[in-house]
Amino acid sequence: MNFFSLFKRKIIYNLKKKISIDNDKYDTQSLDSLFYYYGSDKANIFKKKNVKGHGYSIFYENELKNFKNRKINILEIGSYAGSSAAAFAKYFPESKIFCFDINISKFEYRSNQIHVFGIDINNEKEVKKTLKKIFKLYNFENFNLIIDDGSHNLSDILVSLKIFFKYLKSSGILIIEDFKHPNYYNYNKNIDHIFVNKVLDNLQNKKFFPSQIISKNEQINLINSIEKIQIYKGNLTDSDISFIKKK
Repeated sequence: MNFFSLFKRKIIYNLKKKISIDNDKYDTQSLDSLFYYYGSDKANIFKKKNVKGHGYSIFYENELKNFKNRKINILEIGSYAGSSAAAFAKYFPESKIFCFDINISKFEYRSNQIHVFGIDINNEKEVKKTLKKIFKLYNFENFNLIIDDGSHNLSDILVSLKIFFKYLKSSGILIIEDFKHPNYYNYNKNIDHIFVNKVLDNLQNKKFFPSQIISKNEQINLINSIEKIQIYKGNLTDSDISFIKKK
């Protein structure tokens, strides 16, 4: 993605009228109801199309219950219209949510808790520059939660794991949604590489794997940093989600 395309989308984002959620009075006990209300396909029912959604709510609630009422910082990669960011803002009322997306012109919601950045995660230099700015401006170091719901291309998932896991706090969690899309769809298998489920198997079993993206030293760092990996199956054939906890 070139600079001018990102700049154009940023202008559209800044000019676009957005829906403020800060005064919404809604049940914050059920994450699924929030996903549904704001229109995220993470819900059991995807309201915008009135079809079955991925059904990730129960897994999020079970895995993240210890974060519920804490002051936390969340990074979401691939926010699209901001539906899930809005839901997380309500479910985690003490959170700040930082959204990275290559096309922020689609973003629909506004909140004092939500901060949006147009960025291509494959530009590691720009990612590091942006993260440094965030940490300085908002006075914290590293995230409690990082959610990868980006392109689902095999290369992007691997790049995300490589770059962002190191920016988790101790006991923080990296969530990768739809991580088996490259297994199901040829258009997501955009490089010749073992699938993400095999990468996670190897990391959990402390085994190295051939990769042109994640070097052996980076694999060592991941193996030494990962406490556990939990994998769940959602409602749909292509609904697979992983929670990777840092030591």
